[in-house]
This record gives sequence, structure tokens and C-alpha cells, in this order.
Amino acid sequence: MDAVIQIDLHGMSLDEARDALDEALRHADMSVYRIRAIHGFNSGTALRDMIRREYRWHMKVMRISRGQTDGQTDLVLREY
Repeated sequence: MDAVIQIDLHGMSLDEARDALDEALRHADMSVYRIRAIHGFNSGTALRDMIRREYRWHMKVMRISRGQTDGQTDLVLREY
């Protein structure tokens, strides 16, 4: 069964968000094709920018995609 992992990063520091994303990537098995990071956008873009900058070249991430809203970023692990 294909899966999307959603992680709500609202209110987290950059280090906390990084830890949460790293944990999700470590535990993502072959059923997971996408990790959706919900970072918001009303309080600034620091989380979004960090995700798009640091995870673009992660070995498990095929590509970074804008989410369904400006407050989301998807880490695409494989095509479904």
C-alpha cells in the first residue's frame, strides 16, 4: 500500500524540524513515496527554505515538490 507521511512542523525550530524530517526519512520503507512537510508560511519562510535547501540532495529524496498549498513542501522519494 502506497503511503504519504505527513509531518506538522509548525512551531518547531530549524533543528527540531530537521530532526523530525531525518527521523521520517530513516523510517520510510518502500511503501512510502512521499513525505509531506507542513511548515506554514504566515510566520516566515525559514522552515520552507531549510527543507528545500538541505533535502534537495538527500540520498533518499528523488526531488522536492511544492505541496498543495504554500505551507507545504513534499519530499518525493519515488514515483507512484
